[in-house]
Amino acid sequence: MVYFAADEQDIDAEDAEYTDILLACTRHLLQDLKDVAEPNSVVNWLKDRWQELKDLALTEIDFEKATIDVKISAFAKLTANLRAVPTLRQQIRQKIYPHTVTLIKVLNEFIDDAKKNLPNGCTELAVIVDNLDRIVPVIQEDKRTNHDHIFIDRSEQLKALNCHIIYTVPISMVYSHRAADLREFYTAPQVLPMIMVQKPDGSKYEPGFNKIKELIIKRVEIFAPNISLETDLFDSEETLNQLCIMSGGHVRNLLLLIQSAFDYTDDLPIPRNAIRRSITDARDIYRKTVDDNQWKRLAEVAFSREVPNDDNYRSLMFNRCILEYCYYDDEGEKRRWYDVHPLIKGTPEFKKAVESISQKVQ
Repeated sequence: MVYFAADEQDIDAEDAEYTDILLACTRHLLQDLKDVAEPNSVVNWLKDRWQELKDLALTEIDFEKATIDVKISAFAKLTANLRAVPTLRQQIRQKIYPHTVTLIKVLNEFIDDAKKNLPNGCTELAVIVDNLDRIVPVIQEDKRTNHDHIFIDRSEQLKALNCHIIYTVPISMVYSHRAADLREFYTAPQVLPMIMVQKPDGSKYEPGFNKIKELIIKRVEIFAPNISLETDLFDSEETLNQLCIMSGGHVRNLLLLIQSAFDYTDDLPIPRNAIRRSITDARDIYRKTVDDNQWKRLAEVAFSREVPNDDNYRSLMFNRCILEYCYYDDEGEKRRWYDVHPLIKGTPEFKKAVESISQKVQ
């Protein structure tokens, strides 16, 4: 399996196009599989275009003398500049775009060769391109979004690699008029809900808490296998519970809250005050993502536990202001429900919107 988080080294989530994703896939496939497959077809593809790309890669490579590792590093240079140098981004895309079909062709030759030599008798290859769901929606000149251009218009190219491939997709796209297109061009999107730490009625959901604790333990047991969460890592069970609730069951939020808490303490266990400071900082960030006209919508979701099929709510889901949960009822039916992120519930603006709706209900 080849896995990579695209936004860490390869793409800029605020300005991404299909070409960026293809180059990122090429780089990681070459780096991860160069020892089990012959990369010359892909390397020669780059060599044939190097004269027009070398200034954009900001590096000099003698393809006649360089080692395979050095040649492969040229793709890393291109993706690094795509992500980090906005002035070069469009130029690189313009040079690569006319040749994407031939790049896919030679990349598939490399993949086919790799599948013949996979370890442990494996014959199939899976690629996971993570964090594409963080690509910020941008309206293009044709009034469609960059999400449409990437995942709909370029669906055939995204599917063209000769391996099992999984792309993460913005959740706001899954809950839009494009949902049917996604299912037609790919398969039905698999939505991964948050870990449910509270039931729809607000009561504690013990299995969810246990799963959160298990995730934290797996992160720290490599360094401290016998650590106790309630006494060694955190100063009390109450502190740990508060952290679990405020994360909303969102694993990335959970880890960011813990990481931020270390800014307010030098020692273990992490005190409750440090977690509170971390929560306050995160709450302020979430508060800034909500427009003035969205507080009422958030309050309505908190009351109904439902999300209308509307663009105004999709943007709140994309920003993780609204979280999705799932459980199975007594009859074995899957039930989905929604709630406002717990961090947002502590803001004055949200409390005011909730109070306003409560008065109307009464």
